[in-house]
Amino acid sequence: MLKPWVEAQPRLVEVAAGRAHADLVIRGGIWVNVHTRELIEAMDVAVADGRVAYVGPDATPSIGPDTQVIEARGRYMVPGLIDAHMHVESGMLTPAGFAAAVIPHGTTTMFHDPHEIANVLGLEGVRLMRDESLIQPVSMFTQMPSCAPSAPGLETTGAPITEGEVAQAMGWEGIIGLGEMMNFPGVAAGNAQMLGEIAATRAAGKTVGGHYASPDLGRPFHAYVAGGAADDHETTSEAQGIARVRQGMGCMMRLGSAWYDVETQITAITEKGLDPRFFILCTDDCHSGTLVHEGHMNRVVRHAIACGCDPLIAIQMATINTASHFGQERELGSITPGRRADVILTSDLRALPIEAVIAQGQLVAEEGRLLVDCPRIDWPERARKSVRLGKELAGADFEVRATGDQARVRVIGVVENQAPTRALEADLPIRVGVVEGQGDTCQIALVERHQGTGGVVNGFVSGFGYQGRVAVASTVAHDSHHMIVVGTCRETMAAAANHLGALGGGVTVFRDGAELASVALPIGGLMSDRPATEVAEAAQGIVQAMQDCGCSLNNAYMQHSLLALVVIPELRISDLGIVDVRSFELVDLIV
Repeated sequence: MLKPWVEAQPRLVEVAAGRAHADLVIRGGIWVNVHTRELIEAMDVAVADGRVAYVGPDATPSIGPDTQVIEARGRYMVPGLIDAHMHVESGMLTPAGFAAAVIPHGTTTMFHDPHEIANVLGLEGVRLMRDESLIQPVSMFTQMPSCAPSAPGLETTGAPITEGEVAQAMGWEGIIGLGEMMNFPGVAAGNAQMLGEIAATRAAGKTVGGHYASPDLGRPFHAYVAGGAADDHETTSEAQGIARVRQGMGCMMRLGSAWYDVETQITAITEKGLDPRFFILCTDDCHSGTLVHEGHMNRVVRHAIACGCDPLIAIQMATINTASHFGQERELGSITPGRRADVILTSDLRALPIEAVIAQGQLVAEEGRLLVDCPRIDWPERARKSVRLGKELAGADFEVRATGDQARVRVIGVVENQAPTRALEADLPIRVGVVEGQGDTCQIALVERHQGTGGVVNGFVSGFGYQGRVAVASTVAHDSHHMIVVGTCRETMAAAANHLGALGGGVTVFRDGAELASVALPIGGLMSDRPATEVAEAAQGIVQAMQDCGCSLNNAYMQHSLLALVVIPELRISDLGIVDVRSFELVDLIV
C-alpha cells in the first residue's frame, strides 16, 4: 500500500541498506534510467510501502520470506507511462472504467481534466470525478476545469464554473492544477476572471494547463503566455511546437483517437535536434474502442518511435518530462528511490509489448490481464438524469426557413483527423420555404438538453458523406455537451433525438426512422459505468452504423462530438447560434 514519502522514509532507508525486507523485488532486469538516458543491465529493484527503496545490482539482502519476487529475466524495466493531458469522459467511461482499460497497457499515472462533466454538473461533477479517481490503484490527478462555459457569451452550459470555485478546489486533495485554459482570447485581453483563476492556481503552487488554439503567434500569443499557462496541446506543426517551448511552455504532442499531431512536431527533436526536455506526449481524447483494441500511452510512445524518435527519448516524454512539468519529479516518472514504484516489464523497447505492470508497488496487470479491482463510487441520481429536452421533437424543429429559390449559407467543414473545422459557404435550394441540404452538405442541429428549454439551433455541415435518410445524435458534444444531431432527414433527426432523450444520453444512429445502433451513457450523458469492453463493443456498433450510412471519415464519431467546440476555429454551432471562432462572434447562418 502506498504511503506518503515522509511516512515511508525510515523503512525505505532500512530496505535500501539491506537491514529490512522489501515488500516486492524485481530481479535481473535492464534498468531504463530516464534521468541519464541509459540502459543498465543486471539490476534489481526493491520496493517498500509502494515506493522504490533500492535500485542496484543485488537486492538479495532485502528479500525475506514474505517478499514477492518478480523475475525480470533480462527484460527492460521501464517507468510506468504517464498521460499528461486527457479527458476521462472521452472514453465514455468513469475514472474506474478508464483505469481498468488502460492499466494493462502500462499507464500508471493520468493528469485528467474533467471539464466535460463540469459543463453538465458544475463543481459537483468535478468532485465526483475526483472522488472516484482518488481510490484507483494507479495515480489519477485531477485538474480543476477552468472554462465552463469555455467561451462565455457564445454558449450556455449546464452549470458554470466560477472563479471562487476554482480557488476553492485548489485546496482539495487530488487537485493538481488548473485544466486547459481554453478562453485564450479572454486571457490575451486581460479578462479579470480568467486571470484570477490562473493567479489562484499559481498562488497554490500548482500548474496551469494551456489551450491556445490559434495559428496567430503574434502579440495575442505572447499575451497568453504572459498570462501564466504552462503548456499547450493544441499545437499541430513543428513551428507551433517550437514557439511554445521557446517561450518556456511544455509542448504536449497528442495522439488520440482522432488527433494525429505527433508526426508533424517530433521533427523538432529528430531533425532540428532541439532539447526534448519540454516536449511531452499525451492522448487528449481516446474513445473506448481505441483503449480496448489499440492501447493508450503505449500506443503514443510506439507512434513517436515509428516517427523516428529515439526510444529512450520517447519514453522520457511519457514519464520524467511529464512528472517534472507538474512538479512531481520526486514522486513520479522514474524508477529511482523514493518515487512511486510504477514499473513496466517489456522485452522490446521499440514494439513495447506490455508484459507486466507494477503500480505503487503492486502487480496490477500481466500479459494484458487486469489483476486488481478498480473501485467505483455510487453516482447520484442527479448525475444519471441530466438529459432534459423539454418536449417531444418533430421534424419541423429542424427546419431552416427562408424565402426565394436558393440560399447562401455558412457550412461547418469537417477536417479529417484534426480538431479545427473550415468555415465554408454553399448555395442550397429552398423548397416550400425550407432550406434543404444538398450533396455532401447535410443538416446539423444543437438541441438544448440541460434546462429543458426545447431550444433547437439549426445549421449545415459537410464532410460526413451520409447517404439516404440518416441521423446521428449525441449528448457528447464538446464542450457544452448539449445534444448534437447531424442528418439528411428532419423526421429521422427528430426520431434519433427523442430516442436519445429517452435513453438518458449517449450516441445513436438512425436510418429511415429506425435505430441502427446506440450506446447508452447515463452518467451525465457522457459516461457509462459498464466495463470498457462492453462500451467499446457498443461504440464499435456506432462506428459501423456510420460507415453503413456512407461515412468514410476516420474516427467520424469524434469529429461529430466536436462540432460544438466553440474555442477551436473556424466555424462551430452552439445553443446561441453559429459561431465564427476566428473572430469569436455569433454570425448569421444565411449569408
